[in-house]
Amino acid sequence: MRQASTILTFATAGAGLVEITAPVTDWVAAQGLSEGLLTLFVRHTSASLIIQENADPEVQRDLLAFFRALVPEESGRYRHADEGPDDMPAHIKAALTAVQLSVPLLSGRLALGMWQGLYLFEHRRTPHRRQVALHLLGA
Repeated sequence: MRQASTILTFATAGAGLVEITAPVTDWVAAQGLSEGLLTLFVRHTSASLIIQENADPEVQRDLLAFFRALVPEESGRYRHADEGPDDMPAHIKAALTAVQLSVPLLSGRLALGMWQGLYLFEHRRTPHRRQVALHLLGA
């Protein structure tokens, strides 16, 4: 068994999804493993990770709209607003999604389906730099 790890940094433009599939798969390929398991972990409390359709951008827009409606930014609704009115809603959205993903590595490739992509889901309205830790274990 071998293992490798790194931290990738991604710039976000505010609330929305940033596809990170290409840089993640490039890093995995450079490790030269054929079978194993990749773990991704976002190192923030107001962003998350999801696996989602990467063919139709309407999916991303609909997800963003759904989460905005599900967790509204309403003045006075939340006690925690240290960084603005989108602060606590961002934490709730991160709690409802995932901060960690696991993806099998089969024959040297991530076992994602044809229409699946890896996404960093930014829940804050302003741009941020987000870190995603990768850990690959395999042979």
